[in-house]
Amino acid sequence: MTTTAPPSLPQPSSAPPKSTLAALARLLPFAKPVLPRLILGAVSALVASLLALSIPLVLEQMVEGPISSGDFTLVVWGSVAILFLGLAEALMVWLRRFFVVGPATKVEYDLRRGFYSRLQRLPVSFHDRWQSGQLLSRMMQDISMLRRWMAFGIVLLVVNVITVAVGTLLLFRWHWLLGMIFLVTSAPLWYTGYWFEKTYGSLARQSQDQAGDLATSVEESVHGIRVLKAFGRGKHALQKFTRQAETLRETELSKARAIGWIWFWLVLLPDIAFALCLGAGIYLTSMGQLQVAELIAFFAMATVLRWPMESIGFLFSFTLDARTATDRIFEVFDEDNTIVDPASPKTIDRPRGELVFEGVHFRYQDAATRERDLLDGIDLALRPGETMALVGLTGSGKTTLTTLPARLYDVTEGRVTLDGVDVRDLTLDELRRHVGMAFEDATLFSQSVRDNILLGREDLAPGSPEAEAILREALDVAQAGFVDELPDGVDTIIGEEGLSLSGGQRQRLALARAVAARPAVLVLDDPLSALDVDTEALVEDALREVLHATTALVVAHRPSTVMLADRVALLESGRITAVGTHSELLRESEHYRHVISSLEVEQARLREREVNL
Repeated sequence: MTTTAPPSLPQPSSAPPKSTLAALARLLPFAKPVLPRLILGAVSALVASLLALSIPLVLEQMVEGPISSGDFTLVVWGSVAILFLGLAEALMVWLRRFFVVGPATKVEYDLRRGFYSRLQRLPVSFHDRWQSGQLLSRMMQDISMLRRWMAFGIVLLVVNVITVAVGTLLLFRWHWLLGMIFLVTSAPLWYTGYWFEKTYGSLARQSQDQAGDLATSVEESVHGIRVLKAFGRGKHALQKFTRQAETLRETELSKARAIGWIWFWLVLLPDIAFALCLGAGIYLTSMGQLQVAELIAFFAMATVLRWPMESIGFLFSFTLDARTATDRIFEVFDEDNTIVDPASPKTIDRPRGELVFEGVHFRYQDAATRERDLLDGIDLALRPGETMALVGLTGSGKTTLTTLPARLYDVTEGRVTLDGVDVRDLTLDELRRHVGMAFEDATLFSQSVRDNILLGREDLAPGSPEAEAILREALDVAQAGFVDELPDGVDTIIGEEGLSLSGGQRQRLALARAVAARPAVLVLDDPLSALDVDTEALVEDALREVLHATTALVVAHRPSTVMLADRVALLESGRITAVGTHSELLRESEHYRHVISSLEVEQARLREREVNL
């Protein structure tokens, strides 16, 4: 199998960073359908805050009137008015949650669905570069954070800023000096907020990226648990995980220190303002410039403002987390998709299965080396219904060549045609209906055996006689009768990645999946490598019956697989150096004889191992 280019982590964009507002504005297309309800939620929250601000005004009237005069009836009515305002405030808080929770989950759903759809459309080269843990943390953690921010963070941040602004203006109602003291004392909070954005923003991004790396480590360890146990490397994996977890812990502590610092100022400055205002208020009252009722109302208003002021720090940090989550999500949305449907697609009504490689060159786009292409001018033609074996030493480019007909990768130069049509001129859906694949590394999904095998036959009605007939035929060809012995037969749910099955069983199901698709062209990348010799012989006999009407390109790692083919193509250092029948190449090509002899040695080792087992 050809070694692919090593994966690399995505690099930060070189574009100038967006402001927090501009970054979060990218969520607007997802939020637009539910924007009216989000606005209603914000209005409800604002009304609740204004009701809270009106209570000190009522209190002032009560102190000046009924309480000073001792009129019990008016005191009762004043208390009822305050109770009514409190109940109305509670109702508005409930309405705020009613309006925003549903729309926020809808945005979360649309974001998650769009993100997953984007992952499906992006080319294989993207997935070569990105760690699965990074994608998983974006899909789950970051999108969930945006849902919470949209339902809670943004609404309360806007409402509390407005509340503080309105409340501060009302403080000037009683005396300009008290209002000015409160305003001047609170002014340093703006500088603190600016410093906080600079510091916390970078820490938030660092923390979320490190969480993605940690998720990757967990995923790799879980998938590779058999290897770690077999080699006794569990402690080594734990040490690596511990180092990453400790790094994340230090970053989280730095975030906590930054939050603690802004909370310190958010709590301290209002307390200083309260103390200064109390002193000034007592002096103004003694000088007759301020009434006791006004002083009480002033402090009642300042008390109402305390929570909105203190919450701004938390809500601001929440907003910066949401901004970082948005950046991380849209890094995936912004990835360039080079493998897309053509603007004016062509169609093949009756595919014959003629597959031709014309002057094909290929190199991985992120490969920085100056070496020659991995595929360096491939010219190869497969006639309709022909089975072509592809042989070559390790690293010659066999696996890379098999990825091109279905456009898992696009050629760097030249073209691949199907029935005379460049595969890039067909829609991906049509191309992949005509070209089926089975890989050496058999990947199965956590679904039933039936669903795994009929994965490529969405045209069949589930449970229909035709679907059952195709299912059984595919199982017979792949010699996968073992599925009938599973607890629920073909309806048995396969565990994650099919790891509950043996390697040979997984390969047989993957082969059955490729056969069930009934493509015009079948590309097989050594799909029998995990089978024992007897089972392989049975599968090959059945495949001969299937392949007589199907064009097949088969990567051969065993001499017996070569025998399946009508012709053999010899791949040497990225070039086709010989094409002919097995006997012709044995007679004419020294390199072919060397390749076949190495395959025979490997097969002899496998036979010996089977005997020993």
